[in-house]
Amino acid sequence: MLNFKAAVLKTTTQERPFSSSAPLEILEVTAQAPQTGEVLVEIKAASLCRSDLSVVTGVRAWPMPIVPGHEAAGIIAEIGPGVSDLAVGDQVVLVYQPTCGTCPCCMAGEVHLCEPGLAANRAGALLSGGPRLSVDGGVLHHHMGLSAFAEMAVVSQHSVVKVPKDLPAEIAALFGCAVMCGAGTVLNTSALKQGETIAIIGVGGVGASAILGAKLAGASRIIAVDIDDQKRDQAFGLGATDFLTGGPEAADQLLEMIKGGVDCAVEATGLLSGFETAFGAVRRGGRVSTVGLVSPTTPFSLDIAALVTSAKTLRGSYMGSCNPMTDIPKLVEAYRRGDFPVDQLITHRLALSDVNIALERMAASKALRQIMTP
Repeated sequence: MLNFKAAVLKTTTQERPFSSSAPLEILEVTAQAPQTGEVLVEIKAASLCRSDLSVVTGVRAWPMPIVPGHEAAGIIAEIGPGVSDLAVGDQVVLVYQPTCGTCPCCMAGEVHLCEPGLAANRAGALLSGGPRLSVDGGVLHHHMGLSAFAEMAVVSQHSVVKVPKDLPAEIAALFGCAVMCGAGTVLNTSALKQGETIAIIGVGGVGASAILGAKLAGASRIIAVDIDDQKRDQAFGLGATDFLTGGPEAADQLLEMIKGGVDCAVEATGLLSGFETAFGAVRRGGRVSTVGLVSPTTPFSLDIAALVTSAKTLRGSYMGSCNPMTDIPKLVEAYRRGDFPVDQLITHRLALSDVNIALERMAASKALRQIMTP
């Protein structure tokens, strides 16, 4: 058995500021040693995502109690039986969608849609079984098969991707979610081509990553849209060519800027208004990808006749339609070449013990990515 500190959420709450209500408690938890097909990872860096916020608020339902955290990197400290392609000392990126390799989605090459992996995540367990965590003698659930807001994590071998040891851990962590969800949505889901135009709705961590992905793809115009005008300089610094302050008229303004509409739009706000802006901004025959997680109770009315006559394509983007085993190494190399400066996503650095401060900053939309170290 292993003992280490972790941030534990016992029950959901929307009481703000989270820096005062402190929903996440740093407690000593117990984990089983890695079982067959599992590894123990010493967490070196973890970052906070809005999906973590939705766990705390209960917008997304998860079994409680739970250790949140799904964007992180660390070093393999121990391997369980049957693990042959990883070794103690390897640096790995933690990936929140494990892939079984044998289900119909995996066999079709859509590993981001792995059904057994999704079922294990929803159960608060690992693809290989579990839960493996406990606190005060009671079961403690895994978030997305990872539970990375901790000093250590026991995970499935199919939840990690090996990366170069000289890659800074705080950079490696970003590839676990922000990079795949943002840049991956642009490159894979939207299939942006060189010279095309794109609108990115929402300049949070994922939207900022999408701007970097659009620049990497060679977009001719990258129009960033956010309700916070203070995001303007940040968006331009990331590579946006234009910025619009979001609101009810944003789609019309985009249509005025790019006559007829942009080739594709990415919604990264998690708001119905953001989706409506993205859908209204694309040209006939254009492509809309939505990656923001709205509340499951959010209603939406679609004019199907208009969809048909405009021939727009609408796609949901989960994990940026990425295959982590191949896409993460390629994007890491783009970073190392200087073509993909993901370090620009980091706005704050703090200790894991300050996780509730980071949570409130995220809720207030005052950060892109905040790196936490145990």
